[in-house]
Amino acid sequence: MWVCRLPVHIGPAVCIVFTETCSESTTFSGPTESSAPMSLSLGQSESYINKIENRRTLPSMTGFFYICEYLNITPQEFFNFDAAAPRKAKELLHEIEKLTPEQSEHVLQIVRDISHK
Repeated sequence: MWVCRLPVHIGPAVCIVFTETCSESTTFSGPTESSAPMSLSLGQSESYINKIENRRTLPSMTGFFYICEYLNITPQEFFNFDAAAPRKAKELLHEIEKLTPEQSEHVLQIVRDISHK
């Protein structure tokens, strides 16, 4: 069993194709409550994401870019397997950019202290 990096509301099976997550044997029979709205938001059929989840299809490159846009991440962020919480890292960076250099240094020291414990 691997750890899913995508938001839970997207549906756990999306992780099978897009990240090193979820068990290899996991299968899903039909569109989940969250995969159908995502599929429709991407301009696809209701079962589009479910088919990806179940490894019955792969998105085109354009489809992949739309999925990244839907998830509000860049393709680079999508494939950043080193980040445990890429969305939170992006949000934190956005907030840090508002700080003075001195405040940023304080935040950096706090993060270093936490990560080394």
